[in-house]
Amino acid sequence: MRKLVIAILVSAASLILHSQVSDPVTWSFGYQKTGENRYDIIMSATIEEGSHIYSINVPENGPIPTTFLFDTTSGDFSAEGKPFETIKPVEKFDEAFGFNINTFSDRAEFRQKIVSDKPGFVVKGTVTYMSCTNTTCLPPKDVDFEVVIGQVRQEKPEASIAAAPGNTGLFRFFWISFLLGLVGLLTPCVYPMIPMTVAFFSRGGSGRPGQVLTALVFGISIVVIYTLPGLIISLTGAGAGFTNALSTHWIPNLIFFLLFVIFAVSFFGAFELILPNKWVSKSDSMVDRGGLLASFFLALTTVIVSFSCTGPIVGSLLVEASTGSVLRPVTGMFAFGLAFAIPFTVFALFPAVLSKLPKSGGWLNSVKVVLGFLMLAFSLKFVVTIDSVYNLNLLSRELFISIWIVLFTLTGLYLAGKIKFAHDSEVKHIGVVRLFLIIVVFSFVVYIIPGLFGAPLPALSSFLPAGGTVTGTGLTGQPAGNVEKPGVLQGLSPECSAPKYAEKFTMPYGLQGYFDYRQGLECAREKNMPVLLDFKGHACANCKLMEAKVWSDPAVQERLRKYVIIALYTDDRTQLPDNEWITSAVDGRIKKTIGKINEDLEISLFRTNAIPLYAIVDHSGKLLNGTMATNYRINEYIAWLDEGLSLFYQGSSK
Repeated sequence: MRKLVIAILVSAASLILHSQVSDPVTWSFGYQKTGENRYDIIMSATIEEGSHIYSINVPENGPIPTTFLFDTTSGDFSAEGKPFETIKPVEKFDEAFGFNINTFSDRAEFRQKIVSDKPGFVVKGTVTYMSCTNTTCLPPKDVDFEVVIGQVRQEKPEASIAAAPGNTGLFRFFWISFLLGLVGLLTPCVYPMIPMTVAFFSRGGSGRPGQVLTALVFGISIVVIYTLPGLIISLTGAGAGFTNALSTHWIPNLIFFLLFVIFAVSFFGAFELILPNKWVSKSDSMVDRGGLLASFFLALTTVIVSFSCTGPIVGSLLVEASTGSVLRPVTGMFAFGLAFAIPFTVFALFPAVLSKLPKSGGWLNSVKVVLGFLMLAFSLKFVVTIDSVYNLNLLSRELFISIWIVLFTLTGLYLAGKIKFAHDSEVKHIGVVRLFLIIVVFSFVVYIIPGLFGAPLPALSSFLPAGGTVTGTGLTGQPAGNVEKPGVLQGLSPECSAPKYAEKFTMPYGLQGYFDYRQGLECAREKNMPVLLDFKGHACANCKLMEAKVWSDPAVQERLRKYVIIALYTDDRTQLPDNEWITSAVDGRIKKTIGKINEDLEISLFRTNAIPLYAIVDHSGKLLNGTMATNYRINEYIAWLDEGLSLFYQGSSK
């Protein structure tokens, strides 16, 4: 059991550090063999009553059309022609745009012809669309899909449907939440309750079948009670725009930071977060009535009584979940409740197993304190978001790492018994469990110390503030402290103007580029170089990971220096002078900040606002090959960059 405790705590530390309004359109994807080495990729949409999507072809200055982008970088297949509609759209007058537009209601089907001589291969792509009713429209949405095609042996063409891939980020968040539910069990408010609660189910009178039923109702009730807050948050969410604002605006991030600090202080023993005693009394009185209803109220009593220990964990989980898609709160709370309920239910069904549990003791409070240190460390994530989005320059990379070194050193000293809190037992000797945890914690401290001197620390890149860049001839281009940035592109003549916003943004690894779309294109025209558009965000973990895992590769950097890089932050809140505001051609609204203008540009060019997004374009902004999203396979990224270079110089030589 203690080995299990070690595994759970270590995994929790790792995962904590690495951690939409309902859509009326449902997509399915498949294929049909139409001839020798020839296939049709089938993209079908089912649309709820009262909603519609738009045709592939819409008038200029109209809404977002339905578009399809296929990833042909694998070389396994080639697209023949463009996607086409197999169901005729209905032309309707759109009051919002003031002219007739082709739309699909109820159902739509699109196809793309492809050619391949491979016996089996995978077709990957993205559909971008906008769903509307007669009065409102949802933001444009991207759906990634992949269709696995094997050799079709039937002579008669046969359609095969494959489902779109799931959200791997949501899946990972489920298991993080599940693990946190197990951690919640190992706290002094919860662990001692297990034998007391199981005693309720050991009372005679209903026989074995009745005991099994009441135990199952008890476990299911715990899951329902914990899931309910997540469900409420999910149902009251306001879509991607809301979650984006929640994850980048200074007010919610400051609130989240303070909550994490309060939760940590609570775990250190300064006070307890408790629910009103009358709730416990009322729930407990209902337990005495017996029956299945008593099982539910016993579950409610268990949740309420354990709140002083699980409350900070649940609160932290909901904070983290609320800054993602609207499915994250309900998914996270369901997983937490499931993990929390399983041991109670198992021990209720098999009481004899209780004898194998270790006795309660001071180690339970140690679990709380270690979680408190982890919460303090994780709280800095919200400070980093505020600092980077608003360009405050208050929390440098070095200061962040210094704070973490102090926090995790204190954690190690605490585990070694050198620091004691009010409710701690005396550590008379260091057992195997503590020794293992001490080794893990101090190894982590040793790992992050080189970050003070410019080491990239790729495993933590999604948490760390962006460092300054080292520039100059012969340097390695690794991130370092904040240093003075040059005014022109390295290796280019001074005729390319100094980058706008260079005082706000930096390039990693000594790379040089621009932060304004038009200025970057102008320099590319002057120097006859291709352009790499890098749509990114201050609070975008995947953007930081792409730079840490892919852009750090010397072969990638060699190719990046052959481009004019234009880094466009879509979440930056710097307000521009009114003469630089734009009126969006996408939604007709005035865009006043750097981030909103860049986001509007991404949507207008590529029909998406997902980040990171990389695109290789020519001097006029025309896309040369497919866009690239998060992709940690360096060889594929290099092949994509090489293809862009080749296409650019082929076109410029004509």
